[in-house]
Amino acid sequence: MQVRTRFAPSPTGFMHLGGVRTALYAYLYAKQNNGSFILRIEDTDQERFVEGATEVIYDTLRACGLNWDEGPDIGGPCGPYIQSQRKATYLPYAKQLVASGHAYYCFCTKEEIEARRAAVEAAGGTWKYDKHCLHLSQEEVQQKLDAGIPWTIRMNAPTEGETSYSDVVFGDMTFKNAESMDDMVLIKQDGMPTYNFANVIDDHLMGITHVMRGMEYLSSTPRYNYLYNALGWEIPTYIHLPTVMRDATHKLSKRDGDAYYSDYIDKGFLTEALVNYLALVGWNPGTDREFFTLPELVEAFDIHRINNSPGIFDVNKLEWMNSQYIAKMDFDQYLAMATPWFDKVLAGKNIDYRRLAELMQSRTDIFSRIPEKIAFLAEMPEYDTAIFFNKKQKSDETVAKEVLPLLLPVLEGISDWTEQNIHDVVMEKIQEWGRKTGSVLWPMRISISGQESTPGGAFEIAYLLGKEETLRRMRASLARLENA
Repeated sequence: MQVRTRFAPSPTGFMHLGGVRTALYAYLYAKQNNGSFILRIEDTDQERFVEGATEVIYDTLRACGLNWDEGPDIGGPCGPYIQSQRKATYLPYAKQLVASGHAYYCFCTKEEIEARRAAVEAAGGTWKYDKHCLHLSQEEVQQKLDAGIPWTIRMNAPTEGETSYSDVVFGDMTFKNAESMDDMVLIKQDGMPTYNFANVIDDHLMGITHVMRGMEYLSSTPRYNYLYNALGWEIPTYIHLPTVMRDATHKLSKRDGDAYYSDYIDKGFLTEALVNYLALVGWNPGTDREFFTLPELVEAFDIHRINNSPGIFDVNKLEWMNSQYIAKMDFDQYLAMATPWFDKVLAGKNIDYRRLAELMQSRTDIFSRIPEKIAFLAEMPEYDTAIFFNKKQKSDETVAKEVLPLLLPVLEGISDWTEQNIHDVVMEKIQEWGRKTGSVLWPMRISISGQESTPGGAFEIAYLLGKEETLRRMRASLARLENA
């Protein structure tokens, strides 16, 4: 048996991280078993369809390296792979279920159903469709069809007994039919199938052997198995995945800006780091290893090591992992990715981006944090002169008032303003003055940056700022000290 997995998202907006992880696991399992990974677009709910969302799905999966073997844009033997284009496929199977007594035509209007629902709920009950139209005779059904009365086709769900099945992650599952089953609509009035019906038909026709989806579908699976059995089809292997959570009690949410793949890319996370980390949210390799390329994940992935408890998406851990990926990036690639972030605060400034990138690469955890870390290069920030105090560097405001007047003429005398020249000239003078290096370089750096932590030391910052700006800032800082 060739393994065939599928990812079947609905085009309703951006790609949720949980969806990306589902696609990742389905891809890994298929590739590990020399099988096929199929992409199917489930757009039967046209009211929720978002223009451009299908392209977002394509772009996201490709960016993550999850290339499909069959799908809407590349075709395949089981196409079309967009459900709305398969509309004619579903009705014959629904009619087959009607003929076998596993489904029936329903002619109830929305108003009639709502009235009966309200009556049940007013009496303290829980509404389920009440099989009202199941009792129509064949003649009555045909009369209504001939009269053109709008209809749906509903599943004739069992109301007694239990349904059991085995899931790879959650083990043996048993549900009471009275609680997990209902007479769900299979074909809507517009002729489109519901998701619950279409996914069963498509999974069978496309030869899907292993169905990976979120654990929220655990209780819906008895419905799907009822349809498989009614149609005489083999039931696929189920692998329900734990929910991706922000913490033990909160899901990732659109409101918090932490639900979608694009949220993290926009913040400056690397796709490789995100994919690597997502693989570990709900699965572990059985070792302490944390870093994997996609091919290495294919080799290491084991569906039996998927956890059945929710996976916690620890952003702090992701940030750390992202920083490790950035540190190991090819430098020119880092420079290319960092440049737009440099431009946000330094556009139009005569700053050596290449040197800045050399200083920033090991200090970057997320690209979106670059602007705040380098903003001082664009404009001297407001600062408290108390930061001139540093016990370790033997510096304080008094020392700074002594050192800066010594440094100014030295720096003014440097004609070739290179980092090496600044270093050599200043270091020579420090020896002449008989001062501790830190007691000179600390006030020098503070006076031109206005902050305690910077990417690079006094010489690097002075070089990046240029001679004129360095001297201007030092004079201004000295004036502040003297007037404090």
